[in-house]
Amino acid sequence: MTGRSPTDYSRVDLRDVTLRDGLQLTGKALDVPTRVALARTLLAAGVPELEIGSMARPDLVPPMAGSLEVVAGLTPEELERCWIWVATPRHVAAAAAAGVRNFQYCLSVSDAHNRANIGRTAEDSVAAMPEAIAAAKEIGGRIQLCLATAFTCPFDGPVDPDRVRAIVADPRTADADDVVLADTLGQAHPDQVRDLFASVAARDRRLVFHGHDTWGMGVANSLAAADGGAVLVDGALGGLGGCPFAPGASGNTASEDLLFATRPDYLTPAVLADLVRAGENLLGELGEASRSRTAQGARSKADAFAWVIDGQ
Repeated sequence: MTGRSPTDYSRVDLRDVTLRDGLQLTGKALDVPTRVALARTLLAAGVPELEIGSMARPDLVPPMAGSLEVVAGLTPEELERCWIWVATPRHVAAAAAAGVRNFQYCLSVSDAHNRANIGRTAEDSVAAMPEAIAAAKEIGGRIQLCLATAFTCPFDGPVDPDRVRAIVADPRTADADDVVLADTLGQAHPDQVRDLFASVAARDRRLVFHGHDTWGMGVANSLAAADGGAVLVDGALGGLGGCPFAPGASGNTASEDLLFATRPDYLTPAVLADLVRAGENLLGELGEASRSRTAQGARSKADAFAWVIDGQ
């Protein structure tokens, strides 16, 4: 017995990041109409929030080309539930002009990874955040502080938790609406994740976990993050994706697996079946293999189990 109160995992929301972190490592680009249609499929299924694109340079991350065209293809009501990855105040301004209202401002805790990913030190990114926050608030938007490599760095190894806590507590990041802690390499373990989330002073901000499943801990770490106070966890259909600037990173935690574990109110066997099929169609088009164990289980022969897909 640990003495901890049990966590109601059904109250932990999913943000599906298929259309950003999921697509950015794929060898085949997905056209804009297909991306818009997938966003609508996910929203219609009840997924509360999506990440739909990135302001990263298309020459560096080609699958993210056309992100603002995806934004243009969605209604203002749909965009209220959608996020765009940004790394500079200029990104925020350009995305806001295109209709974006939710911005994920990302920097790496590790300087080595921040230089590889964004081309500057972590301090430079933190110093620019007040301007980014002001640009988001000027149009009534929301902005997240997203800390990549919050656990380990592909270049420097383990990351000091005190460095994470210092950035979260820095006055220059204080007006962010949410704090996202990312296990970019998928090397964290549940106790480590739970302890870091429990120790972060988020004040009134939502805590979000972005996990990868490289070492098979994606779902376990997401639930541990919830134990530590996270209310939103990221996933991608089929476990698609990873970071192009983080050697050793593999796919995201599968959205299907996270939903099957947390069982939010909107998840029924029919909804799960629709999402499994959407993932299968996407991965088939991209020529990628599914890493989702739930998707595999849904195609099993255990017909007496309500979550198994009947026929097609």
